Amino acid sequence: MAFTLYALIQAAVLCVNAVAVLHEERFLSKIGWGADQSVGGFGDEPGIRVQLMNLVRSVRTVMRVPLIAVNSVCIVLLLLFG
Repeated sequence: MAFTLYALIQAAVLCVNAVAVLHEERFLSKIGWGADQSVGGFGDEPGIRVQLMNLVRSVRTVMRVPLIAVNSVCIVLLLLFG
């Protein structure tokens, strides 16, 4: 496989898909990254774990519908151009 722009886009789509399918109760809470473990005090700076969990939640919320379209386009392009 050649190193092309399409390969980079496809890798990014696969990474976003991987983040989007993480289930909070089934997977993330078992490793200690659930919603109930991220309790912080008032005025405290959120740690890296809390920021990553916010990123995961945001990706799952915002990118759900666009990912369907992007995945469909990637599949059609792969079917047409191999």
